[in-house]
Amino acid sequence: MKTMIKYLRQEKGINQDKLAEQANVSRQTISALENGRYNPSLILAYTITKILGCKHIEDVFLLDEDK
Repeated sequence: MKTMIKYLRQEKGINQDKLAEQANVSRQTISALENGRYNPSLILAYTITKILGCKHIEDVFLLDEDK
């Protein structure tokens, strides 16, 4: 799964540690999400979407339909 987390996070001036703290996960989880190595639960995807100020999960998480 591809994500816009890194772009949106940087746009808002939030580092990985701060996002992780707000989402109640580790910084390593945020890094794995940004690099497409981890698929989040629906609750985590929703939480990150709201923290980043987006309305829709699809604005942050992009389904890689080629797989």
